[in-house]
Amino acid sequence: MLTCVEICAGAGGQALGLAMAGFVHVALVEYEKEYCDILKENRPEWPIICADVHDFDGKPYHGVDLFAGGVPCPPFSVAGKQLGADDERDLFPEALRLVREIEPRAIMLENVRGFLDPSFREYREYILRSIAHMGYDVQIKLLQASDYGVSQLRPRVVIVGIRNDEPGRFTFSYPAPHPEQTPTVGALLQDLMAEAGWKGARKWAKQADKIAPTIVGGSKKHGGPDLGPTRARRAWAEMQVEGKSIADKAPDPEFTGMPRLTPRMIARIQGFPDTWVFGKTKTRACRMIGNAFPPPVAKAVGEKIKEALYASKQGFTLTREEYIS
Repeated sequence: MLTCVEICAGAGGQALGLAMAGFVHVALVEYEKEYCDILKENRPEWPIICADVHDFDGKPYHGVDLFAGGVPCPPFSVAGKQLGADDERDLFPEALRLVREIEPRAIMLENVRGFLDPSFREYREYILRSIAHMGYDVQIKLLQASDYGVSQLRPRVVIVGIRNDEPGRFTFSYPAPHPEQTPTVGALLQDLMAEAGWKGARKWAKQADKIAPTIVGGSKKHGGPDLGPTRARRAWAEMQVEGKSIADKAPDPEFTGMPRLTPRMIARIQGFPDTWVFGKTKTRACRMIGNAFPPPVAKAVGEKIKEALYASKQGFTLTREEYIS
């Protein structure tokens, strides 16, 4: 059994993906109560700790197999002010503290593409250098969710570190992309569009023959139940989807025009199973879904980390140069 401690768990996207990869959570830390409630409703068996990360003591979890987290993205997101380390919401310092306390065998941290912006180069190098100085072989890569079965253009930065004393550390590589296996929005959602008997569902599915733009979540202060800013809505309109608002249910049998998406449809685009719940209000559900890390991407990366850790247990000892060759 491979154990995991995760911070900033949100609505459970990363946690679900890592569980699918074979990791068993011994602690999931989330600050917002509404997210904690959703996590408990979906996975009652998960050890949810509803607390501020600043107050979380990692020492009782020393030596777990994986420390993971999706630290808040507003400090680096183009949708925010991009204050980086000067943003009070930046939790990278707390993540580094917990790595020091826990000393996990592996680390997995994800963030938005903006983390790679030139303006954050010094801070980014500081983060990576700090992880390396704590004894980890660390890598960073921008992954496209659409390369791993997620039907949207969602780039995410994923940092992975494997302890230097793990014999299998050099066997880690990021998962290979397979964009050809990702369904279009039409193929993915045709059954949900037709569940109320809409006669135009099949025709719509043929027109929605693309990958979706990035699903956005917004914040408590900004963002509502819609599909994002004007540019994103234009992209949705090209797929015959009305993006100005979110629907409560699928189109009626005689519906004409461009259909709207329901929260369940948006969650499926994000890679969540249809059984995952997000509360009863559209605004809250859309925020939770849009801010989540797609479970299939977390699963793909988690499986590669698992391979490296299992290689260590099998005594796999190659140098990076030997492994690459």
